[in-house]
Amino acid sequence: MGDKSNRTMNVLIVGVGGQGVIMVSKVLAQLCQADGHDVKQSEVHGMAKRGGGVFSHVRFGPKVWSPTIPEGEVDILVALEWAEGLRWLKHLKPDTGTFIADCQKIVPPFACRNRKRGAEPAYAPQTPEEIIEQVHAGYVMDATGMAANLGNARASNTVLLGALSTVLDFPEEAWVEIIAATVPAKSVEANRAAFAEGRAWAMGGEKRIDVTASGLHKAHSEMHHPQVDTILEITEEWCKGCDICVKMCPERCLRLNDLLKAELALPDLCTGCQLCAWLCPDQAIRVTNIPVTEAAE
Repeated sequence: MGDKSNRTMNVLIVGVGGQGVIMVSKVLAQLCQADGHDVKQSEVHGMAKRGGGVFSHVRFGPKVWSPTIPEGEVDILVALEWAEGLRWLKHLKPDTGTFIADCQKIVPPFACRNRKRGAEPAYAPQTPEEIIEQVHAGYVMDATGMAANLGNARASNTVLLGALSTVLDFPEEAWVEIIAATVPAKSVEANRAAFAEGRAWAMGGEKRIDVTASGLHKAHSEMHHPQVDTILEITEEWCKGCDICVKMCPERCLRLNDLLKAELALPDLCTGCQLCAWLCPDQAIRVTNIPVTEAAE
């Protein structure tokens, strides 16, 4: 059974549009409700459907009156994107709060004011090591990389649910059951595996950092190396011609062809910023930046 103490538990889930913030809060709210708690959930997304900030409050206990969490009263902060997690860090309880974050970073277009190759964007510079020392308990994990290794990068939010399950006192089977009832039928097994992966990783201790090859540190070194070779791949079968990548490209080097499929029209202008890949709702674009070493030169 879940914690039936007299106090209200406050969980804040943050990220950007398209990451599955609402799915995480929905699973948690249903789990709490099924366990007999009074639950209040509040979310803000609106125009943030793709790429903008999204956050959701989940409060549960014997009786909950307000759906929003006051600043400094968050028991658990779950961040699906690194900078969003840092932006909301001041809402976490300073002495007892738990911080759970994916090290994935999604740099918004307005952060790329200097678009020269190797330029540093206006993005949160803090490292996981710096942040983990500021919290009572913390988990910084490459949830996106873990999910991708399992065959479904979109299940990164379920990896974080697995980590969250180690902090809250609900049976593992209850989490799995509600996740299976929430996600599309064809992705149930993938999400089961993602949940188990995140849970197993978080069981290793109350302060953990795992930034692997596809996480924050690699993204930083690849994007801001003075000289890189950029490879941009577009899977035409997945592209539905939504035009998001074309409109948001800072260098205007993408276009829709006669078949209304995205293509790289001006490759010499591409700086490898990865905005197109991050904003594509169908994951049809892949950008790989390979640092050029002196030996290769």
